[in-house]
Amino acid sequence: MASWVGMRGTATPAQVDAVSRAIRNTPIIDHHAHPLLKLDALAKKPLLAITTEATGDAIDSATSSLPHLRAVRQLAAALGCGYSWESVVAAIEERRLEGPEDWTAYCLGGIETLLLDDGLDDEDDANTFSWHDDYTRSPCKRIVRIEKVAADIIRRLGTSRDRKGDVFDEWLREFDTEIRKAIDDPDVAGFKSVIGYRTGLDITDWPAEVSEAHARADFRDILDAGNLRDFKRLQTKSLNDLVVHHVARLIRDSPSRPKKPLQFHTGLGDNDLVLARASPSHLQPFIRLYPTVPIVLLHAGYPFTRETGYLASVYENVYADIGEVFPFVSQDGQERLVREILEICPWTKILWSTDGHWFPETYLLAIMQMREVFETVLCDYVRKGHIGWQAAIALVRNVLFKNARKLYNLDIEFIELDEETGPPPGSYQSDAELLQAFLKDQPTPDFVRIFWNDFTATQRMRMIPFRRFESLLNEGLSTDIGITTAAFALIQNDRLLPNACPTGEYRLHPDFSSLKKGPVEGHISMAGEFREQSGAQVPYCPRSVLQRAVEYGAQNNLSFRIGFEIEFLLVERGALPNIKPDDRSGNAASSQYSTLTTDGHAWSVSRYFANPRVATLLRDMVSALADTGIHVEQLHAESATGQFELVLPPYPPVEAADTLLHARDMMSALATAAGFKLTLHPKPLPEACGTASHMHISLAPIRPSPPPRRKSSVVSTTAGGDVDLTTSTTVDTAASPPSEAHGSFYAGVLKHLRAIAAFTYSSPASYERCSDGTWSGGRWVAWGTQNRETALRRIAGPHWEVRCLDGLANPYLAVAAVLFAGVKGYSDGEALVWGDCEIDPAKLTENDRAELGVTEMLPGSVAEALEALKQDEEMVEMMGPELVERYAAVKEMELEFLGEMGGEERRRWLMERY
Repeated sequence: MASWVGMRGTATPAQVDAVSRAIRNTPIIDHHAHPLLKLDALAKKPLLAITTEATGDAIDSATSSLPHLRAVRQLAAALGCGYSWESVVAAIEERRLEGPEDWTAYCLGGIETLLLDDGLDDEDDANTFSWHDDYTRSPCKRIVRIEKVAADIIRRLGTSRDRKGDVFDEWLREFDTEIRKAIDDPDVAGFKSVIGYRTGLDITDWPAEVSEAHARADFRDILDAGNLRDFKRLQTKSLNDLVVHHVARLIRDSPSRPKKPLQFHTGLGDNDLVLARASPSHLQPFIRLYPTVPIVLLHAGYPFTRETGYLASVYENVYADIGEVFPFVSQDGQERLVREILEICPWTKILWSTDGHWFPETYLLAIMQMREVFETVLCDYVRKGHIGWQAAIALVRNVLFKNARKLYNLDIEFIELDEETGPPPGSYQSDAELLQAFLKDQPTPDFVRIFWNDFTATQRMRMIPFRRFESLLNEGLSTDIGITTAAFALIQNDRLLPNACPTGEYRLHPDFSSLKKGPVEGHISMAGEFREQSGAQVPYCPRSVLQRAVEYGAQNNLSFRIGFEIEFLLVERGALPNIKPDDRSGNAASSQYSTLTTDGHAWSVSRYFANPRVATLLRDMVSALADTGIHVEQLHAESATGQFELVLPPYPPVEAADTLLHARDMMSALATAAGFKLTLHPKPLPEACGTASHMHISLAPIRPSPPPRRKSSVVSTTAGGDVDLTTSTTVDTAASPPSEAHGSFYAGVLKHLRAIAAFTYSSPASYERCSDGTWSGGRWVAWGTQNRETALRRIAGPHWEVRCLDGLANPYLAVAAVLFAGVKGYSDGEALVWGDCEIDPAKLTENDRAELGVTEMLPGSVAEALEALKQDEEMVEMMGPELVERYAAVKEMELEFLGEMGGEERRRWLMERY
């Protein structure tokens, strides 16, 4: 450690902090952006476009990209919603409904002014450049897209009734006139060319006679082709090159000082461009030809970033923009890009822009990510002594404000954003700041827990002393934890799969959006997700699999709310005298736990709450959960002695699974402190009712228009309150059959239910509970309205209950399997061939079963469930072949280990761990 510290620079923490403040509080001149869509036009464009240049069918794949996943996290934090794309979409729609002006202002927070290229297609759907003045401190200005000016004149002349013959000269005169007007227009800050999209940046030199003759011939071909009423784009190289040269000459020869810049789109874009001809290096001859014309290379030329930096460093008239890569490139890529630009390019030649377009969220993400990356890169340079802290502040102010002010001749005073009100809306908040906000008005914790749930549903975690964790954040160091790649090759007693080895390491990355107090006093916890060293998702990470399932739903226009019931049994702890640790004698071992003393325990009875120890514990559970923001909806006694059910509120899927695991940890800790053992064992008392972990699910389409405002965030998920989790409105349970959409979703679940059981009934103990006539969901693949003897219970409308799930399942994997199956059914239009079963399916006659489509039984064992999973090719593909193979191997080894025990010993062993 000493040698590592010795490698650092001499900057003090206060100086590094000054650089961070400058990054957050420097106003932004956004010198390249596009107008926002009018409110009624927002539904015309896909929101997925905020993180990708892909269009058409290719855009759907964006959900599996690092830029998209990062955007989900950041938008969820800004919106205060769940950590999933569907939650983000729903929250954005709600903001559009409640106060679009406020949300737009938030997203554009920190921007001094916008220089807007208003030449995009569908311009009638976009707001005018001056409309944006309401959201910036200084008036906005235009960037004139020169190819659009040329195309508009061609369309007008070509459709004119007075047109006579070749009007090439007239077209060129009118074009020059429009450009001269723009040069003189104070509302125009500069010009832009998209020739990189059309015919490439390898612009032909302009020896007038030959080239102009070629252009005339191509112009004549356009006129002769007809259909000019819809003409929008110049696609001919000779004409595109001519237009660019004319603008450069007019700027060069204009008397204005300083001269207005000419921007060029370079590098990445949608599939209109030919990437090989989009490198800014092609512009070198053109740059030399017009040394007095300011030229801006947009988007860092990505992936030709070093070429961009080189050109800006060796030509006085060239400037490097580093916009659009925020948020279209991953965080690592953005950091690398900033470092590459700074390798050679003077920071007085660098500008930053959002390239924001259509949606205000594009501005928000660009600003958040820029501040985050600038802080990472520049503060690292300062710490290492590569740059002084005052120079770093100068760099920030130049790149974000002063370079653009000078280049575009803007009369704007530099005034820092108001520090007293905290970070500007839309600015990046570091993990340290998120933690600080979470701990506001709370005592300093002792430890930070980062937890995960493995393939055996064992809750594991790493714990870091808070002071150490805080210092890592404050120093800008990673809080990721190295975890052996064997983490998903272990069973409960840490036995390792024979073909696995403890070499290699994953990074356990804490998700600060999941921060919660507890589960014990002095601790705070958050969920972790596993990443490769490169930052890519680990295919075995259950939480990441659930995120994929949620995103699969969003791709198919579905959002979800999930609510869990926690059924649990309280037992008394007892000593085991004369029992050796390896003793497997069943009868003696069974005395470790004993049932509670009862005056007659039964379902929903009140007398048990007169027991002061139990009543106090249950009260403390509800109170402790509420203190973490988890507000219990119901609590009642279940059938078995000492058995209770606690109902959690509904959340988006990932948040629901996080909350379930954290709630269980808290409840178990409280039970232990009170002298009890809390167990989730599916059949803890052989003679009594079993213990489940029923999952309530409600789905709704992600509508193109804003949804109705929710009436309440607290809704019932129990049998006693038939409530639609999506709208929080009471629904008539005797209403019509499921809608076609809901029917297709749950048909998908039923179609794959035998494979799903590998994740929901994942232990031999699960099949001890699974029986007919015990309200356990039965053994048949069936559904029924308000039927607790079916695996799927329809409660009302889109709100159903999955009853074949218990507390020994990994909730991330169980929920993911259900969602994947349901969304696949919805996407395929799967028919609900199963009828509404009104009685216990076990009591149906063979003819009744055939009529209702109840022809399959759930697996009777873990081995049978795993075989059903392996045979279900669609489910294997959705969950991931690597995950299914590893999961099955772990469960098979677990079965072998548990199979060596006697029944009573296995029961005790599982109760100790669950």
